[in-house]
Amino acid sequence: MAEEELEVLFVEDDPAVRMGSTQALQLAGLRVSGFGSAEQVMPRVVPGFGGVLVTDVKLPGMDGLALLARALKIDPTLPVILVTGHGDITMAVQAMRLGAYDFIEKPFSPEQLSEVVERALEKRALSLEVDLLRRKLASYEAIEAKLIGRSSAMQRLRRLVLDVATTDADVLILGETGTGKELVARCLHDHGRRREGHFAAINCGGMPEALFESEMFGHEAGAFTGAAKRRIGKIEHARGGTLFLDEIETMPMNLQVKMLRTLQERQYERLGSNELRPMDSRVVAATKADLLEAARARTFRDDLYYRLSVVVLQLPPLRERREDIPLLFTHFAMQAALRHERELPVVTPRHLQELMAHAWPGNVRELRNIADRFVLGLWDGDGGILSTARGSRTLDEQMAQFERYLIHEALEACGGSAAAAAERLGVPRKTLYDKMRRLGPLDAPVDDAGARRALRSA
Repeated sequence: MAEEELEVLFVEDDPAVRMGSTQALQLAGLRVSGFGSAEQVMPRVVPGFGGVLVTDVKLPGMDGLALLARALKIDPTLPVILVTGHGDITMAVQAMRLGAYDFIEKPFSPEQLSEVVERALEKRALSLEVDLLRRKLASYEAIEAKLIGRSSAMQRLRRLVLDVATTDADVLILGETGTGKELVARCLHDHGRRREGHFAAINCGGMPEALFESEMFGHEAGAFTGAAKRRIGKIEHARGGTLFLDEIETMPMNLQVKMLRTLQERQYERLGSNELRPMDSRVVAATKADLLEAARARTFRDDLYYRLSVVVLQLPPLRERREDIPLLFTHFAMQAALRHERELPVVTPRHLQELMAHAWPGNVRELRNIADRFVLGLWDGDGGILSTARGSRTLDEQMAQFERYLIHEALEACGGSAAAAAERLGVPRKTLYDKMRRLGPLDAPVDDAGARRALRSA
């Protein structure tokens, strides 16, 4: 919410002081409403009120301190400024302890009043912006809030995840670095029958081989030097839940044999124990590598691949679902604004053009980092923060990609009507048809015969 949209509620029982103060604030460009008592202003004090409250302490009926307490009970984030008598330091200290934003001592100048109120309004604008972002984030429906995107690839992925989540089938997730493999694994867990159990994740290449067996299977006290007490492994921790094996392609060959046997028999032993324990967890593995190619190179067992790949989920790289970039970027920017307690900057067409033209070698993870920099004000004005990775795409390619995005968005917004989309874009319908023919498939609904002919001839 912009600062000029906010309002100042000014409470003062002296009509002359009230008029002079409200006029001073109005001259400073602020919206002000004056009230002669706390009782009069109370109906305006509601949760999420778009403004601040300024009140004299000495009022007929309910005094300013009581009004402060009532207002903060209704909305603890509301900035309340108290006006105290000259030299009344004790009263000012008490007000600050009760949660007042600030206090002004009489007599005060118009400049002093305006300065304090404007600071309070800036704080209020930021807190309202943060609250709005939180509500927007919370309003997304469950899986759509996690696997974000309107492209057909993401819609298919969400359907597959929900279908597979209700089974106990083991799943292999394929995707480039940064495409969100662990996020998909967590969605399989959260939307499945094992959601009440633990989600135990282990990075197969993130620890020394000597520690891997202990981490995976657990160990008994005395199983090896330094094993002072029993340790529960990831398989046991995931009992009734999901075991996530990330970067499965990095698992050493000798451990692949043990993992294959565990998956086949659904049993395991802690190190230092001869007791077989049942494995009661769903296994989800993830890789960025071609495991069949790795099997041909004898760096990965093909029988383990076939054991893991009961269901295979292929995650599309970001460059193949560019129409999702604006939505994803906005989502990550909103999260960054909340995290860093910053206002959400305006996303301009120049920003979108640069985002749509980028190659995205780091996929969604890279986009999230860019959103953080954007919110922190690190998007420079000389080519942007993406300029270093943009050289592989020509100007014509960048412009074509941006046009494709704009036409896709217009068709989506107009329910597939090419006539309405052309009007929205400010171009003749024939021009739109020509562009659709030149740009090719748009992955957007089209219910206009001419537009469908244009796409068929692309």
